[in-house]
Amino acid sequence: MIKRDFIITSQQNWDIEIGSTINNTTLELSKNNRVLYLNTPLDHISLLKGEDNYSYRHRLDVIKGRTSALRQVNKNLWIVDCPFSVFSVNQLPAWLFNVFNEINNKKIANRILAAITELGFSDCIHIIDTDIYRSFYLKELIKPSVSIYYCRDFVLNNPYWKRHGRRLEPLLAAKSDIVITNSTYFAEHFSHYNPHTYPIETGVNLVLYDSSKPWAIPEDLASIPHPIIGYVGALASSRLDGELLYKMAQERPNYNFVFVGPEDEKFTQLPLHQLKNVYFLGKKPMETLPAYITGFDVCINPQKVNEITDGNYPLKIDEYLAMGKPTVATSTHTMRDIFSRHVFLANTLEEYLYHIDEALTEVKDEVKRNNRIDFAHTHSWGHSVEKIYKIIDQFQTNKNNNS
Repeated sequence: MIKRDFIITSQQNWDIEIGSTINNTTLELSKNNRVLYLNTPLDHISLLKGEDNYSYRHRLDVIKGRTSALRQVNKNLWIVDCPFSVFSVNQLPAWLFNVFNEINNKKIANRILAAITELGFSDCIHIIDTDIYRSFYLKELIKPSVSIYYCRDFVLNNPYWKRHGRRLEPLLAAKSDIVITNSTYFAEHFSHYNPHTYPIETGVNLVLYDSSKPWAIPEDLASIPHPIIGYVGALASSRLDGELLYKMAQERPNYNFVFVGPEDEKFTQLPLHQLKNVYFLGKKPMETLPAYITGFDVCINPQKVNEITDGNYPLKIDEYLAMGKPTVATSTHTMRDIFSRHVFLANTLEEYLYHIDEALTEVKDEVKRNNRIDFAHTHSWGHSVEKIYKIIDQFQTNKNNNS
């Protein structure tokens, strides 16, 4: 698919400091198509509270007229900001929420329509990236040629989305032309609301996660003795099994467990921090993460199994495999469905210990290392977006045949 016009609305602002599925998907789409990405508008409460980060400051500058509301990222990609804030609606009762949420949608739609008119966009394909509230009425308001709801996480487990999202998300999925998800788990769920539901696999940044590059081991990792069992990513207590990690580190005192990434407050309180063979290196720039993974002997993803994790697509697994690393991860629905041939899967402490021991025997196995890398390369962002193109083409073909 080439020379089409896409609009993307997301619950995630464009200027997030870490890499993300929607940012990478957007960049891939923009290689051959024009894309307009709506930067998440500030609501009144967020505007008043203020935040000390670039994303907040930029959106505030747009509201105050100090910078342009439309910026160009590459020859085919524009980010549009809102020169206004929107109502904070989540705490309102349902009937009042509906009124003010529709007002928000109309303001956002007018901003999008003004931008696509300025850019000369037409016959647009609209992708709603799990933006249940702010995009709920946009199909009716901006009238895209194809409306796609993209679910890549179980957001309804988040208390913020539970209040109104439980009733709105099924309605949004049902009225969209297409629903795409990043796992078969989510696809099974949404197929009850929309028969045009398809799973796609997300991708890995193969330019960054390139195992052929001569990565220098970072100083704070180089001083830690091997074997090193490593994890890269956010340390969220809702997703990671801190108790399991504590027991693993206790049972293998001769292994060193290293965590690279920011911790939430609850995770910082875990007794895991008291063990001598456990190291927390903190948040690192994204471009340095492959160097840390290079210094690991075995990578892990010890998730809890719950509504958040069971169907979620763990992008870090592709990143580990792209660097050729033997990996042990919790046996979730998505892991069994996609990664079982290339990753050791475990649930219990005993299974984790057994597979970590087994994985360490494969550290120097070049055949298995190359197999992991080859598999990760089938999950490029190009492959992921190509699946989206095929789904859109098939939908439009069927629509034309039935008209």
